Amino acid sequence: MACGIPICVQCGTRSNPCRCKVVGPTLGFLAFVGAAIVEWPVGALVYCFRHMKGRRTTAHQANVVYPRVNRAIPI
Repeated sequence: MACGIPICVQCGTRSNPCRCKVVGPTLGFLAFVGAAIVEWPVGALVYCFRHMKGRRTTAHQANVVYPRVNRAIPI
C-alpha cells in the first residue's frame, strides 16, 4: 500500500510567471483536511440545534480556509 503526501496542481493561474501553482494548493488542501477533522463533527452537532449555523460551520474550511491558504502562496 502506497502512502504519500498529496500534491495538488493548479494551472492557468495569473499569480506567477509560470502560470502553475503547486505549493499553495497542496498546503491549502492539507489545511482543509486539518480544519475538517475538527469542524465537521462540531458542525454536525451544532446542526442538530441550529441548522444554518451548522451548515456554515461544516462549509467553513471550503469557503474560507482553503482559498486563503491557496492565495497566500503564489507558487
